[in-house]
Amino acid sequence: MANAPPKAPPDAPPALILASKSAARATLLYNAGIHFDIDPASLDEAAIRRMVQAESGAATLAAATLAEAKAMAVSQRHEDALVIGADQILECDNVWFDKPGDMDQARADLLALRGLTHQQHSAVSVARGGALLWHHVETAHLTMRDFSDDFLDDHLAAAGTAVLASAGAYQLEGLGVGLFSRIEGDYFSILGLPLLPLLDFLRQQGVVGS
Repeated sequence: MANAPPKAPPDAPPALILASKSAARATLLYNAGIHFDIDPASLDEAAIRRMVQAESGAATLAAATLAEAKAMAVSQRHEDALVIGADQILECDNVWFDKPGDMDQARADLLALRGLTHQQHSAVSVARGGALLWHHVETAHLTMRDFSDDFLDDHLAAAGTAVLASAGAYQLEGLGVGLFSRIEGDYFSILGLPLLPLLDFLRQQGVVGS
């Protein structure tokens, strides 16, 4: 008969789970020295976005709703863990952008954003045992410069299909920074996770040192 796994000491911090398959979010947590597991939520995110957009049209609410839904869904199967859900919506002139499906769409999206200021609305929620404990929404404003068509073609050739992983078809932490003339907002939130407010909450929960 197999031995039972050892029990955690009573004062041990709760387990932490990221309810996302985003490599960028996982990297942010890992680089911050956070120990966590990954268990992505399985939701019809497009349907939730459409519902919120039809009912209110507020991109911040859509991001918050999706982040909460992810955290709540995964916390149902990890009752004692703190579960982090996060989501992000790119909005420009009341139009919401999805991840491009191919390189032609990536080029079209970048042309649509060229010379304009858009918003990245990033939300994070933490749930435990099916109950929402905390949430936060952060908005950054990013202005793309009026780059030439030739620059755009060269940029997409150099960046490759990696641009398909992000709404707006750019990665600010990489070659995408060359597309911009001005950025106002929290860098971590632009990458998809309001990290500093999240770390502050996790300190309060005893997950990270204070």
